Amino acid sequence: MFIKVLLTIIFLVVMVGVGIYSRKQARSVEGFVLGGRAVGPWLTAFAFGTSYFSAVVFVGYAGQFGWKYGLSSAWIGIGNAVIGSLLAWILLGRRTKLMTQHIESRTMPDFFGTRFGDQGLRVVASVIAFVFLIPYTAGVYSGISRLFEMGFEIPYEYCVIIMSILTAVYVIIGGYKATAMNDFIQGIIMLFGIVAVIIAVLNAQGGLVNAVNELAKLPSDSDPSVNGGFASWFGPDPWGLLGVVILTSLGTMGLPQMVGKFYSITDESAIKRGTIISTIFAFIVAGGCYFLGGFGRLYEPVINEATGKIAFDSIVPAMLVTLPNILIALVVLLVLSASMSTLASLVLTSSSTMTLDLIYRDKKSLPGEVEEGSIDDVVAEKIERRKVVIMRVLIVFFIVISLLIALNPPTFIAQLMGISWGALAGAFLAPFMLGLYWRGVTPASVWACFVWGVGLTVINMLAGNPINPINCGAIAMLGGFPVVWLVSLFTKKMPRTEVEHMFECYKK
Repeated sequence: MFIKVLLTIIFLVVMVGVGIYSRKQARSVEGFVLGGRAVGPWLTAFAFGTSYFSAVVFVGYAGQFGWKYGLSSAWIGIGNAVIGSLLAWILLGRRTKLMTQHIESRTMPDFFGTRFGDQGLRVVASVIAFVFLIPYTAGVYSGISRLFEMGFEIPYEYCVIIMSILTAVYVIIGGYKATAMNDFIQGIIMLFGIVAVIIAVLNAQGGLVNAVNELAKLPSDSDPSVNGGFASWFGPDPWGLLGVVILTSLGTMGLPQMVGKFYSITDESAIKRGTIISTIFAFIVAGGCYFLGGFGRLYEPVINEATGKIAFDSIVPAMLVTLPNILIALVVLLVLSASMSTLASLVLTSSSTMTLDLIYRDKKSLPGEVEEGSIDDVVAEKIERRKVVIMRVLIVFFIVISLLIALNPPTFIAQLMGISWGALAGAFLAPFMLGLYWRGVTPASVWACFVWGVGLTVINMLAGNPINPINCGAIAMLGGFPVVWLVSLFTKKMPRTEVEHMFECYKK
């Protein structure tokens, strides 16, 4: 216990120390939200990866889908690396950096309002982002607290409260630069941690070959007379597995906290390096998490006393509780690293969108953007500081709401994430991606996609989830592309000169 507590305290002191070190760069909006648009490839790549993979993946998804699909759940990690990381950087990295800088956009809702010439889109997008990032944040809190409960025997409620306070401290002090620097430190811990944990778990099962053989002896849930499904290439339910791959991989391209990483990277050469770094990171971390979860059935499941069903969020903690104390300490740091980086990204994204796109949406007040003679630099600086203060207040507000949900979570971690990602990526993915490539996207088509993504997710949730939230999220994402395309064909186009001006950035 001494080792676990000591390592955790050191870790947390370093995180807060980085926040204090970065505080000077967090005085302006550009510095607080984007790190001055001068964050290098290593920090950006690790920030992307650590924001992507949190306790939701390590505890919630790895446990639930490892139990459901066995070793084939490793395909989810591979999909995350190839589609969610490599393809996301290739398709969005350069174009997002250039266009958002060209049109002076600092958030995804700001992009929608400026790119499509409709400030109503900006307002609605900021509300959607704020509302649907909350269940995702609650899922992250829940996941990390399960591990803390296992590692330190501290009640779940105390864990959630402690994590929320610590995350708030270093984000409020240091802004995005502190988040990115901490993400790099946390990413290193995650890389070493997942490899060490996999080796330890496999050794406890008599090695890889023996663990796979034991898994192959288990009968299928749907047909107890058939064995081997959990050790097969595509598992007992290939189509269900495909839905999870789509949701968790394609969704990153439509999430504000993920796409925002491309806003802040330094230049195009950094994007190329960041693509490689981020993909390798995803292969190791995501692939390792789901591979580890695939052996969950070799351990005694934890049954929820209230429902009588398997507590999926307790599967991975049950696998790890038998490890030596030093490895449990490493696991706690691993999940703490993954989760705090994701939480930091989520709260920073939500607060910045509400401040810049809802409260101060009518005008930009950066000194370089103010018309000559209209306002002096002193007043402009005061407005800048006021915006940063409001963002810090909203960070606290966002954390408190998420905390209340996490203290009484309505469903499993995986379902919380499915609802969040389904609504956000279902609404944002298609219009954002197509808006970077296709001049023909119309404002009406963006409105239609907002209604489609949010509407499908909310109706399905209110109806008692007749469609699994995971599959519903995947349908929402993929369905957004035909919605935007079809509506754009039959609605009023934007002025050609305005659109051409926006796309000039790609010719430089």
